[in-house]
Amino acid sequence: MNIIDGRLISSKLKEEYKKKIANLSKKPFLVMIRIGDDAASEIYVRNKGNLCSELGIPYSDLHLKSEITQEELLKQIDDLNSNDEVTGILIESPIPSHLNIQEAFDRIDPKKDVDGLNSFNLGNLASNHPTFTPATPLGIMTLLKEYRVDIEGKRCVVVGRSNLVGRPMALCLLNANGTVTVCHSRTKNLGEITKEADILVVAIGKPQFIKADMIKEGAVVIDVGINRVQDSKKIVGDVDFENAKYKCELITPVPGGVGPMTVISLIDNLIKTV
Repeated sequence: MNIIDGRLISSKLKEEYKKKIANLSKKPFLVMIRIGDDAASEIYVRNKGNLCSELGIPYSDLHLKSEITQEELLKQIDDLNSNDEVTGILIESPIPSHLNIQEAFDRIDPKKDVDGLNSFNLGNLASNHPTFTPATPLGIMTLLKEYRVDIEGKRCVVVGRSNLVGRPMALCLLNANGTVTVCHSRTKNLGEITKEADILVVAIGKPQFIKADMIKEGAVVIDVGINRVQDSKKIVGDVDFENAKYKCELITPVPGGVGPMTVISLIDNLIKTV
């Protein structure tokens, strides 16, 4: 059993990106759109902003009122699209329920869509001609590469089918010649399927849902979940880490696994905008 250290890999990449950014003739400029007062979103934006500052990347936190209409939001995006100084745009989720987030993603110029959630960029990923890959799947693929995990021909199971993680993750593994199965809330006999996985990626938002008896001996397990235990400050993943880790060849902890890679992968996409 080996623990995958996302903090170590992200620190290594940070130093590489710092040198690369210093040598760019034009610096990328990121605008993060935050709507309303979601506490978690505020933290994520602050973390991304701190990393940009550390790397010498100018950025802006565009904080919009929660009552904003869809038309007003689209107008804001249009203004950013037409601003040549802005090279990257992202929308921090969640957003208020009266807004259509996919329509907003699709309004972002595909060349500025650093989260890779515009339908054009998701289509490019599906056709194996990726431009911007969503940050979490991109970070996971980087981890697998850094730990020399061979994907080709392996049985890969992704638990979760969101546009943010599950679907693009499955496409990334498929593009790397993995044999991919996607499971979700309607999947029957889930444990039987996950137990066949050489590489198991879990992104369902249910604390410690995947138990040790649902994991193949010697599997590589990537836990995307971030769940706060009720009445506690403890954060746990979607996998029962303490019991599962002894069965795995490699496994990501929570925190310290996938999380740091998501933020650093945004920088990877941002560099591509200039």
